[in-house]
Amino acid sequence: MASLCNLALRPPPAFPAKKPVVGGTILSRSPAILRTPPRCLAAKTSSIIPKDIQSEKYVYPDPIPEFAAAETEKFKAELLKKLSKDKEAFGNDLQMVVDVCAEILGEFLNKDYGGPGTLLIEPFTDMMIALKEKNLPGAPLAARSSLLWAQYFIDQDWEFWNSKSHE
Repeated sequence: MASLCNLALRPPPAFPAKKPVVGGTILSRSPAILRTPPRCLAAKTSSIIPKDIQSEKYVYPDPIPEFAAAETEKFKAELLKKLSKDKEAFGNDLQMVVDVCAEILGEFLNKDYGGPGTLLIEPFTDMMIALKEKNLPGAPLAARSSLLWAQYFIDQDWEFWNSKSHE
């Protein structure tokens, strides 16, 4: 069995320049079959970890209201700046769109965000739904822009907020 695993980990052989023809039928090798990871590798790695070791559960810190307020204000200003570049999509409703998005993100940061690893997709889908329910324009663009901003900044800002250099 070990020899099969070793063979499966080798790169696939080069394909011949011309496919061999036997009795009028073209024989070919399926690249999908050659790239399939070996099943024996998973079986070997699971037996390496002792069964008596129990993993410790990581507990995320509670949300920090001061961080949530500061981050929400930063988000609001930057989202307004970003979305104002596309005035046609939002018209006179730009400020209302930004307010709805900021309110939802602020609630999430106050209730659920406990640092890196706790940024969820729900607040951004909630933004899209709320904007559509209020018949505000540009819901997909605003929700997508909010998500991209959050992915780039929130965890990084949390780390800075909790670092010794911030104190």
